[in-house]
This record gives sequence, structure tokens and C-alpha cells, in this order.
Amino acid sequence: MAETQAPPPSDRVRLRRYRNRGSYEREQIDAILDEALVAHLGIVDADGQPFVLPTMHARLGDIVYCHGSAAGRTLKVLGSGAGVCLTVTLLDGIVFARAVANHGGNYRSVVILGEGRLVTDRDEKLRALEAVVEHITPGRWLEARRPTENELRETSVVALGLEEASAKIRSGPPGDDDADYALDVWAGVVPVHEAFGAPQGCPRLASGIAVPPGVADYSRPPRPRT
Repeated sequence: MAETQAPPPSDRVRLRRYRNRGSYEREQIDAILDEALVAHLGIVDADGQPFVLPTMHARLGDIVYCHGSAAGRTLKVLGSGAGVCLTVTLLDGIVFARAVANHGGNYRSVVILGEGRLVTDRDEKLRALEAVVEHITPGRWLEARRPTENELRETSVVALGLEEASAKIRSGPPGDDDADYALDVWAGVVPVHEAFGAPQGCPRLASGIAVPPGVADYSRPPRPRT
């Protein structure tokens, strides 16, 4: 991934090290966001305390939505316009080099910086929650019961724009120093694959209810979201 593909949207997300692994192309950024299931949302609150919140997310066009409990102070701070850092990472392989210093991983990651906006419009909140559910399993929003008004009040949704985003990607074999290639040490890559087991029905599931196709044949990534 060459930095010359597109200029960084800001100096804050410009890659300083291993710039050849960086990309500011939205196609790359969107694909990683759309495949990842878990994001980490970080802030520093007014008291100077850092927080990192693991959350599920969804991208709709130029906005990433994250959700959580309305009672949680982290999302309250995030929704007040505080600075936000959201990251996602997909691990594709463990890299074993001849030298310890060159061990690492093959990965695809995204970093987004911006200001969190608390979603207060009811229709937008519903669209965001639908997007999160559909991001996990397309079609599930139509299969399950929709949120009640009380559930909507108990749920916070934070929106984050993609104006400042960068991707960092590593792939391929280990990169050892020239002198180390003669060492009698195995080197290579162990691929990492995300695997999903067979669905396990709820103990209180009524008889005769079949596993829906989107669950029975679950896989990633989901369909792209524009």
C-alpha cells in the first residue's frame, strides 16, 4: 500500500513508520470496517482519564455508528463532542521470522479520528441500530422484534465521520536482515482464519423454529454498505 495512492486527510492520521503499508483510500478503509465485527472506541475525558470501549459498529456511507448503554459514562462523554479515536483490526497471519525482532503479524487495520456526535434523532437512531444488526447478520433486522421506545431510551448511539481515517496493512512473508537468511531457523507465516461453529439454539426456543439461512451459513464479511 503506497502513501502516494491518496494524500492523508490530515497530519494526525499520516503514517510515520512503515509508510508503504499505509492507505488513505476509502475503498480500503470501508472494506476493513465492513468486515470487522469489533471496534475499540477511545477517549480522554474531562478529568484526563483515558477510556477504551470495545463495541460493535456499522458503517453507513461516510459515518460509523457505535452503540452502548445510555447509562455508561464513556458514551456520554463521546457524545458530547469529545475527541474520539476508533480502531479496528483484522489479524490475517502470525509472522515467524529468523530474528526475534522481526516477528509480527499480517493484518488490516483502520484508525479514525474525529468528534463523537450523540445521535438524538429517533429515525437516525433506528437506522443506526438497524445498520449494526445488519452488519452482524444481513436480514436479521426483519426477523427479530424491533426496539421498544424504552429500549431506544436505554441505548446510546454515537456517530463518527470518516473525514480523518487511515488504513495500515501488512501481508506477505517475514522480512529478515540479509545476514539472517542463512540461519538454521524456520521462518514463515501461519495464516489466521475466523471460523464460526454450528448455531446452538436457545434452551427456550419453541419447537419447529428453523435456523434462518443467514445464521445457519454464517460467514464474514457481510455485504458492502454504501
